[in-house]
Amino acid sequence: MTKAKTSSFITEVPLVVDSFLERKLEARFQAARQLYNACLNEALRRLERVRKSTPYLRARELSKTKKKERRELFKQARDGAQFSEYSLHRFATVTAKQSKWIAKNVDSNTQQRLATRAFQAAHKILLGLSSKVRFKVPSRFRSVEGKSNKQGLCWKEEQVQWCGLTLEPIIDWSNRVVTHGLRSKIKYCRLLWRNLNGKKRWFVQLVNEGLPYQKPQNYVTKGVVGLDVNISNVAFVADEQAGLLPFADKVPTYEREIKVLQRKMQRSMRSNNPDNFEPDFDKKVGNRVVTKKGKVLKGRRPWKRTKNYRTLALHKAELERRKASYAKCQNRRLVNEILRHGNEIKTEKVSIKGWQKRYGKAIAAKSPGFFQSEIKRKAENAGGCFLQFSTQTTALSQTHLDGTRIKKSLSERVHRDVTGVTMHRDLFSAFLSRYVYGDQLSLQDALREYPRAEPLLVDAWKRSLVGEVSPTELRQYQQTARQVGASERKNYHSSSEQLSTQVLTSNQITTKAVKS
Repeated sequence: MTKAKTSSFITEVPLVVDSFLERKLEARFQAARQLYNACLNEALRRLERVRKSTPYLRARELSKTKKKERRELFKQARDGAQFSEYSLHRFATVTAKQSKWIAKNVDSNTQQRLATRAFQAAHKILLGLSSKVRFKVPSRFRSVEGKSNKQGLCWKEEQVQWCGLTLEPIIDWSNRVVTHGLRSKIKYCRLLWRNLNGKKRWFVQLVNEGLPYQKPQNYVTKGVVGLDVNISNVAFVADEQAGLLPFADKVPTYEREIKVLQRKMQRSMRSNNPDNFEPDFDKKVGNRVVTKKGKVLKGRRPWKRTKNYRTLALHKAELERRKASYAKCQNRRLVNEILRHGNEIKTEKVSIKGWQKRYGKAIAAKSPGFFQSEIKRKAENAGGCFLQFSTQTTALSQTHLDGTRIKKSLSERVHRDVTGVTMHRDLFSAFLSRYVYGDQLSLQDALREYPRAEPLLVDAWKRSLVGEVSPTELRQYQQTARQVGASERKNYHSSSEQLSTQVLTSNQITTKAVKS
């Protein structure tokens, strides 16, 4: 099925579902889950036939420069094994009719969408984008969707209708986001459930054609914004504004509550599954002898999970969900704040996965990866761009305005430039990001624009310190971060002729190591 070329957005509406309707929906979701797993199993069988076919093996032996021949052989292999989306549609239809119970609970359009989902999962393995697929258990199968809004699962007369079932929505007519979605053209519907506060809640997602509603305060302007993304905060510098803003500001972490629940769950598992753990042992710690708990035995073993354990697990999952929801909400506000000052984003290419391995919980609480993906999506949707450049070639945290590079330790948060400028390290790196073109830093542009941008950077630094340090320390920081006078700068770059001859390009910059 070809993907639609028009823009889409989603409008989510909660549903009123009583116990009778919930039993009906759970039965239909169970039928859809079984059909999905059957289609996924069949897709894997056909994928294995593709890999063992003669055309596929011949194509693997050919050089990658022979693209046309390889493409033809791969097509022959897929056609021979009937590994295609529409072939799997036919399999889903036959399987549903043979079951009768599935055909009664799942309409033909939804059957084909389930087959498409299964094919896409298996196709990722063929393309090398994934290593394995997961068959769905009831707790992980959370949504079904149709193909259009004409039959099957659809939205008609401000209701969800699905093969005899009618679900009433809860519509907040004062919410302009929801009313905009209800007035827009609907492509298809998606029905899903979530666990909220220990209870199953049902929602409908209307996939609309067009652009989503834009709140007046979330406007986007044209301009260049330099970013410096860190573990717990982000620095940005735009044409008329700069800031050093924290990720997930004032988000509750529930760290203490989660630790208590984890200890309770661990005690429950050890008391009910003693054969799955190594025996406890004594270990000498200093002058004391401490009893240590045994590790989990290797291998697959049956686990007894009591009703109390499942209750604790649901409570812990709810706290984790709240924490993630709060963090996403705050980071989305942060994205909107930055996009008000420009839609052309420039930032270093940092490894979020590397941070996850090194810092763990700090990354989970702040979610810099989500912030980065969200600002990229919104900037591109607003007609802007999200540009990333190499950290190795630019080295913004080490670069000075005269072109030299001096390495800093991670604990040094203040940049003291050799030209006399003193600025917060992250704000200074964000300022330099604005003048990176490709993977090369234009120091001449940065040096020319710094006098105009310095008051913005100083104000941003002051705002970030309010509430974190004492008034005396704040005054000391303000004196340290004062604007360097024109007479002081004159000692380093007195004329435009000196800029054109003395400023070094990034590939000519010398590196000075800090003495240990």
